[in-house]
Amino acid sequence: MLANRNKKIKPSPTLAFDAKAKEMKASGIDVISFAVGEPDYDTPNHIKEAAIKAINEGFTKYTPAAGIVELKDAIIDKFKRDNNLTYDRTQIVVSCGAKHSLYNIAQALYGPGDEVIIPAPYWVSYPDQVLLNDATPVILPTKAEDNFLIAPEALEKLVTKKTKAIILNYPSNPTGLTYDKKVLSDIAEIAVKHGIYIVSDEIYEKLVFDGLKHTSIASISEEVKKLTIVVNGPSKTYSMTGWRIGYAAGDVNIMKAMANIQSQSTSNPCSISQKAAVTALNGPQDFIDVMVVEFDRRRRFLVDELNSIEGMTCLKPQGAFYAFPDIKRFLGKSAGNKVIKDSSDLCNYLLEVGKVALVPGSAFGTEGFIRMSYATSMEKIIEGMKRIKSALKELK
Repeated sequence: MLANRNKKIKPSPTLAFDAKAKEMKASGIDVISFAVGEPDYDTPNHIKEAAIKAINEGFTKYTPAAGIVELKDAIIDKFKRDNNLTYDRTQIVVSCGAKHSLYNIAQALYGPGDEVIIPAPYWVSYPDQVLLNDATPVILPTKAEDNFLIAPEALEKLVTKKTKAIILNYPSNPTGLTYDKKVLSDIAEIAVKHGIYIVSDEIYEKLVFDGLKHTSIASISEEVKKLTIVVNGPSKTYSMTGWRIGYAAGDVNIMKAMANIQSQSTSNPCSISQKAAVTALNGPQDFIDVMVVEFDRRRRFLVDELNSIEGMTCLKPQGAFYAFPDIKRFLGKSAGNKVIKDSSDLCNYLLEVGKVALVPGSAFGTEGFIRMSYATSMEKIIEGMKRIKSALKELK
């Protein structure tokens, strides 16, 4: 008999749609996937070479559970350089990806009776990680007309004596939108007023467009920093998704708890990947600019194409590599015996008929939208948009 916690959660819809697309590809069907969020760029050579060097030098044994000193120091330097934040080694925990960092935070902070505020649209794993730790996710809806930004008064209304934390993700997966310093300051003021922890997922911080500058909420004041756990990692910035390295920085007592939890679950992150991450953080950074320029090119093309479709609108993403178009005008339409009742139906229709994989907005807590990742080649984006337009024309 399975434990009851299994009944609380569902499989990742993002991976489910990608898996279905891969099954179709394996059977010989030409499917274009906009479903999974990982850069199509290879990991830069100097980072791969650092991993090879680590293997050749025999750096293949256990390391300290919370990460090697060399990597912690590289992370400390990164926070100082990029975010004007000062931490010491006791305030850093390296984990097996940013998702693992977030889960360790959930294990360390949340428990029965706790409430965790999650703005929607949200990354698919936030509510489930809260549920897995016997706490209650409290969803804070945001609106497209407000650029999906948190309204401070709406946040304040959701705060209760049970509120333990609020989870932020900016630039956002799935919307690609981000917070400016003014909105972050408003959120921080409420968190300080009520003594609420801020879990700040900043994994896409380097992938911003139009001259925007990322601000970490922890940098607003020392008071805010004490309540904030910043989560980041090299996965998106350095195209290292499979290397599985993430890290968190925050209060020493929380970090100690996270390190203890990790020591009893995974132990250390991969030794070789840690060495590669050191080189990623300390080495040349020009690769990032090249990638951002190309993502920007794809972003502009994709958003223009989406907005050219009658009945569809899409806000221009400010960061990450996602577009989140509004598809509500297609709901209720049909093609043959296929009726489009919701975003999941539309995604299934576009996969089956258009041979294009996307993710429904319902997976992110916001019905009436779909998420498209443009972390794929321009050629695939052009062809994928042709297929989407053709399939949508069949809906009456």
